Amino acid sequence: MAGEGEARLRAAPAVSMKNCFLAGLGAGHAAAMGRWRLRARAREERVTLLVLKFGGTSVADVDRIRNVAAHVKREVDAGNACAVVVSAMAGQTNQLVAWVEEAWGFKLNNGTQVSAMYDAREYDAVVASGEQVTSGLLAIVLQSIGVKARSWQGWQIPLSTDSAHRAARITGVAVDTLKARMMNGEVAVVAGFQGLAPENRISTLGRGGSDTSAVALAAALDADRCDIYTDVDGVYTTDPRIVPKAHRLGRISYEEMLEMASQGAKVLQTRSVELAMQRGVRVLVRSSFDPPDLKGAEAAEACGTLVCNEDEIVEQNVVSGIAYARDEAKVTLLKIADKPGVAAQVFCPLADANINVDMIVQNVSEDGFTDLTFTVQSADFDRAIEVLKKSRESIGYADLRGSSDVAKISAIGVGMRSHAGVASQMFSALAEKGINIEAISTSEIKISVLIDAAYAELAVRTLHSLFGLDSR
Repeated sequence: MAGEGEARLRAAPAVSMKNCFLAGLGAGHAAAMGRWRLRARAREERVTLLVLKFGGTSVADVDRIRNVAAHVKREVDAGNACAVVVSAMAGQTNQLVAWVEEAWGFKLNNGTQVSAMYDAREYDAVVASGEQVTSGLLAIVLQSIGVKARSWQGWQIPLSTDSAHRAARITGVAVDTLKARMMNGEVAVVAGFQGLAPENRISTLGRGGSDTSAVALAAALDADRCDIYTDVDGVYTTDPRIVPKAHRLGRISYEEMLEMASQGAKVLQTRSVELAMQRGVRVLVRSSFDPPDLKGAEAAEACGTLVCNEDEIVEQNVVSGIAYARDEAKVTLLKIADKPGVAAQVFCPLADANINVDMIVQNVSEDGFTDLTFTVQSADFDRAIEVLKKSRESIGYADLRGSSDVAKISAIGVGMRSHAGVASQMFSALAEKGINIEAISTSEIKISVLIDAAYAELAVRTLHSLFGLDSR
């Protein structure tokens, strides 16, 4: 929980992995549970191995890199073997992307972004350089304070990926050499976000990819834990800027964190949580801005939020958190034929355009016709409308409407599995506040509603109080 000390977290069981890690999500959650239980029984005294990841705000300038080095030195002085994964300095990736677009002659056409047709392999070569700078600087700072360190780029490990440049997926991490040097007392400073694609080309993992790099490396190294240092001190029940009574969770299950990440919480990248859950990597979310020399009760209070298996959480609320997302857009097709194959005619063209669809609502058929409403990311809204206009003849809808002035509010908690009435409480509370629900989607541990964006903050506050999250 939030008050547990770092020593207890360090001593908890981790997951046994092969040195050469094949990423992918086929192992299954049950297998991951079995692996850490076996590890708990078979664990012997040895060096604790940690992967520490620091995001862009944590390495925004040399002074902050010195602060990062102090956190790393604390772990090294405690006798831990450390690998450190770093992002580019804050804003640097955006600048590199802008230079690529400027070099290509990228423009905005009537406020609409024109598709960039530049070589994605060269894009990756440019954009990956931000992490190269940061890893080298941190290695230099560590050496200056007496810590043995060496920088590693993705291709040097190598961290292998597929050929989907700009959004590559990890296929393997060969860590024998890196791990041997770590166990000999050298800190491995690894450039996140990048890997080695076929034909020896640099690849990048997509925005937020350094989180995925860190979790994949932790799995490959058989690390005891992966610590994600960021600009917040853990995972909160909701956004404290909206609900001042929101509090930090001491622990949260993989499944809850995955839902929160996918429903709008920005603490961890969704792919990294998926990977951690499937490979059994315990992840600690903590702040890089806490003083690195905290001791005793202060250090325990600053230990962040542990993302772990549900079995490691003794007691839990029915609802653990309220997430919200303002980057949703709603699309409605009016009077389409209610017959087999029509849904495919709607969603196949969107899939071909790499547009992800989230919530889907179909009205009751009337006279053989129905209305279909669904949501997409607001960034894809204009493209989705254009795709559907081009497919109007094959779909056969009477009218097409859309709105980006919507928000998605989600109540998330593994306790929903064993408690009835959560949905009815949620819908009644929103109705009492005059908030109309435009669409609903559910999973075993999540209920999401689409509402008018103007009511987003009111809905979050209402649900946070409803499910008893205002009090610790």
